[in-house]
Amino acid sequence: MTDKVRVSIILTSYNHAKYLRQAIESVLNQTFTDYELIIWDDASTDDSWEIINSYQDRRIRAFRNVVNLRGNISRGLEVAQGEYVAIHHSDDAWEPTKLEKQVSFLDQNPDIAAVFTHVQVIDEEGQPFTDQNHFYYKVFEQPNRTRFEWLNFFFYHGNALCHPSVLIRKECYKEVMYRKGLVQISDFDFWIQLCLNNDIFIIQEKLTRFRVRASEANVSGNHRDNRVRGPFEFLKALEHYKKISTMDELTKIFPEAYKYVDDNYQDRLYALGRLAIDTGNLPSTKLFGLNLLFEALNDHARALKLQKFQGFDRKVFYALTAENDVFSIERIQNLSANIVYLNQTIQQLNDTLAERDHSIQQLNHTLAELEQEVLFYATSKSWKITRPLRKGVKLLKRIFVKDE
Repeated sequence: MTDKVRVSIILTSYNHAKYLRQAIESVLNQTFTDYELIIWDDASTDDSWEIINSYQDRRIRAFRNVVNLRGNISRGLEVAQGEYVAIHHSDDAWEPTKLEKQVSFLDQNPDIAAVFTHVQVIDEEGQPFTDQNHFYYKVFEQPNRTRFEWLNFFFYHGNALCHPSVLIRKECYKEVMYRKGLVQISDFDFWIQLCLNNDIFIIQEKLTRFRVRASEANVSGNHRDNRVRGPFEFLKALEHYKKISTMDELTKIFPEAYKYVDDNYQDRLYALGRLAIDTGNLPSTKLFGLNLLFEALNDHARALKLQKFQGFDRKVFYALTAENDVFSIERIQNLSANIVYLNQTIQQLNDTLAERDHSIQQLNHTLAELEQEVLFYATSKSWKITRPLRKGVKLLKRIFVKDE
């Protein structure tokens, strides 16, 4: 294989032997052929490495970690030789014309840093995904936006770009990187960095097949570890917004930021902080805003100007930290109180049921005694002897009733 190729495809592999051939062959079947396929296996314990080595195509360069390390895209970038870089995962697949259309687009649009595609979401068996209530069902069906609109969208809604659909100019990696320590949103963190200075584009065709595995087995799946880890990672991603360099840039991303601007003094980080607190819909966003205001309050020069022109001081900040329950303390307290109340109610109901059961038991005991008494009389000689007399009494009662 020659050193110069147009596209470097970095395919990350880890224990996806079931899907790996489909992932690799969807690359080998591309109508665009000027590429290298860098497969980086992260010490898989299934048959993945054997499957990788079964391919003899000269465009394939295979690497394997001795132990599971993660971060294999960054390692792949170190050896990538292409002008453009495509990210691929071992449980996903591409349509045959994906690269051809993306390369053509980037060639014709030098002002665009990266091009994505729409996505066909598939299930474990490669069939169209049908769970309409699942997060991934339509999340990637996005329109095109300016970089300012994307930064606004990311801030309020999170990620909606499909990682294995991207083709990006390699030169972008000189200014943007995948940061260590992020498990489930490393791509989202990257998109924010990218859009701070670059425009992107989405081809409105489903050229990528993104697999949603059963039991939330995807790296970004909805399971306990991700739910706990997610708010921290989102907070770290939001820190990139501090890099917005001018008020003009900030208001292009957040037009409503004008509310926090004074003609005599403009503090973009203060405006961003107030915006995050007042309009953010996640605790992480509000915490990000409080941190920005805390920093402003402890910068003497900024604090004096903010007090003069915005009326912002320690008392205002104290009120904001009391109003915004970013750690859900009050919610946890209320839930705990509700649990205590429900447990007390359950105990009261159980006590009531126990009393009812005791009453029923007593009534059954009394009934049994009466039945025994009835049985005693019914089987006694005196009861049998007086039977004709009892019939006569009943007959006389009927006669007297008729006469009346």
